[in-house]
Amino acid sequence: MSDALSKSMRDVFLERIHAAMQQRDDIFLVSDDFGSRVLDKIRADFDDRFINVGIAEQNCINVAAGLALEGFTVYAYGIACFMSMRSFEQIRVNVSMTSQLRPMNLNIVGVGAGMSYDVSGPSHHCLEDLTLLRLLPHVDLFSPSDWQTAVRLADYSVANGGPKYFRFDSKPVPAIYGPEDELDLAAGFHELARGEETCIVATGFMTHVALKAAARAEEAVGVVDVFGLKPADEQPLYEALRGYESIVTLEEGFIKRGGLDAMIGGLLADNGSRARITRLGVDDRYLFELGGRQRLHQLCGIDEEGVLSAVAGAVV
Repeated sequence: MSDALSKSMRDVFLERIHAAMQQRDDIFLVSDDFGSRVLDKIRADFDDRFINVGIAEQNCINVAAGLALEGFTVYAYGIACFMSMRSFEQIRVNVSMTSQLRPMNLNIVGVGAGMSYDVSGPSHHCLEDLTLLRLLPHVDLFSPSDWQTAVRLADYSVANGGPKYFRFDSKPVPAIYGPEDELDLAAGFHELARGEETCIVATGFMTHVALKAAARAEEAVGVVDVFGLKPADEQPLYEALRGYESIVTLEEGFIKRGGLDAMIGGLLADNGSRARITRLGVDDRYLFELGGRQRLHQLCGIDEEGVLSAVAGAVV
């Protein structure tokens, strides 16, 4: 399984892109004046293929889309809440619509998923992107739980065309997977633990919370990590969930608004499942309270204790 060392998703991802740029001269990176230590290496080594558009996310998407339409493999890099929301119209028109007519390999890298910018407050919490990006045709949506998955997604992004949105945590996270673990990125999920009656289906950072809660539960609780919300290989995912009486979805995003819970709820309904579904995430409000991520999770009932309570209630 995993190596407990914590690493930044964005750094390991960009390291793989830096390596790919050494092998190929058709890869560009467009930044909205958002940095990282690895980005400094890319800028120094490939100044002809690194573009900093300044704090202008909409222009970042426009420039990236133009390059992608010329046949380049392009990465648009910035803070997740601004890349997904400030640039939504540009992604909709210049990426989603346009890619239906012409091929492009455009990869939007959003850093700061969920509440990972915890103390920055609700303006920097990114709770809406799961819903917004799932809405758009032709845009794949990835929400990895650890840096090992981010490494694999970097290689996947180079090799596979089409628009893609990557939702990365802003903080270093421990590995869940080991380098020897096989992940089917096209399938979009991995079963981490098999349970008896109840399964927690989580995405992103919340998969770590799900694993900790499942380890403390009185009965064996399943855990499924959904790292690809769109597209997802629905039939294998349904088969992984079919034997459970109760499903608990867990996300750092708004619930009942089209995110992970809607994806899983729709999958169960489409297959005639009678499994009970409990949705855990952020309810219909923004979090202005001060505190770190753990405190914010407690307020929303998505900390370990909240998940354990939901699991216990789901079994009844």
